[in-house]
Amino acid sequence: MIKLDIFSDPICPWCLIGKTQLDRALANRPDHPFTIEWHPFQLNPDMPAEGMDRRTYLERKFGGKDGAMRAYAPVVEHSKALGIAIDFDGMKRTPNTLNAHRLIHWAGIEQRQTEVLDALFHAYFIDARDIGDTDVLADIADNAGMDAAVVRRLLGTDSDLEDIRQRDAAARDMGISAVPTFIVAGKHAVPGAQPPELWAQVIDEITSQLDTTA
Repeated sequence: MIKLDIFSDPICPWCLIGKTQLDRALANRPDHPFTIEWHPFQLNPDMPAEGMDRRTYLERKFGGKDGAMRAYAPVVEHSKALGIAIDFDGMKRTPNTLNAHRLIHWAGIEQRQTEVLDALFHAYFIDARDIGDTDVLADIADNAGMDAAVVRRLLGTDSDLEDIRQRDAAARDMGISAVPTFIVAGKHAVPGAQPPELWAQVIDEITSQLDTTA
């Protein structure tokens, strides 16, 4: 098997688009060689713990309403093309995602990262829920087959907080500055939301190489 490390943030729309496109490629190549692990990267590491009003955040980040609309136009286009019904109007707050990344880490220990990632993306982008909220995260954990009571208790502590911060910082030290970023076999970086056709090509090339060396 070949390791595919994915750096992402569950409030990043391009991460949702990138995962959707990767998933479609993997579905078309059910014998793909990838073992997937998700890693933390906060788009907004300085976001207040309580998050902030989403409109205010976007207008500050992109230089006003018009800038925010221009920045999100490609997101709207790509999500519609993929059939992703993002509830832009319903999304009122941009959360701090540190706790969401802690949940993803714990899900990895239980081999449930994919289920939790899917649920986080769906909760934030489709259901317009605040994934910085402890109750929402506990509910996501429960639906993914994790112990919600344990997750709720851990979220009330500092467990793994520093570990997530250090892993985020390590990703930046590696040169990662935007997500999604995919690292194939620990050495080949594939930045951005890539189409299924590219992933199909990557999978076929890797499979061919593995067959040659077998």
